[in-house]
Amino acid sequence: MTESVDLSGAKRRIVDRLKRADSVTAPELAAEFGLTDTAIRQHLEALAAAGLVERVEMPRQGRGRPPVHWRLAAASDGLFTDRHAELTVELLATIRAELGDEALDTVVNARARRQLAQYETELRGARGVSEKVRRLADLRSAEGYLAEALTVDGRLMLVEHHCPIKGAAESCGSLCAAELDLFRTALGPTVAVEREQHLLDGGQRCAYVVTAE
Repeated sequence: MTESVDLSGAKRRIVDRLKRADSVTAPELAAEFGLTDTAIRQHLEALAAAGLVERVEMPRQGRGRPPVHWRLAAASDGLFTDRHAELTVELLATIRAELGDEALDTVVNARARRQLAQYETELRGARGVSEKVRRLADLRSAEGYLAEALTVDGRLMLVEHHCPIKGAAESCGSLCAAELDLFRTALGPTVAVEREQHLLDGGQRCAYVVTAE
């Protein structure tokens, strides 16, 4: 279990320095930052407890223990600027401007077909609509939607508390329409799916009522 850490001052400088190197020792950091080895090691241990840095096993050279090297862990990626959402919006706008709405719809529908193939594979063998919706919620959560299957006032619902593609959906309304069609197709012809709440229409989340016809 990781711990939270205050990424100000020396800790942030250490993270930025490690981003520029394969690995660095504590004495090297201490000499570069004008701090003691003890102070640097305390910062590194705190960063390690937060899952942001990790020790690197280095081959032994000569006698004695090899020096401990440190590098950034995968969890540190979120500390640096990520413009993939902006890039997605820019790409959608470029497709629309250069090729037209029809071409954009073709791209969106192709994405939906790929998702459908995966969903149908994962839902195969599910016993009843409730299990299908639960599996679908697990798939959506793995995609970042923080989804869950709920029973509210006797109604089966698929609720998504987060939208990882909100910026793209705001730019391209057909993404949301394609997702609704995707759910309907994946859950089968004997199941009705209606969107009751919509994040882009001012709702707190996206919520779908699922009914076995």
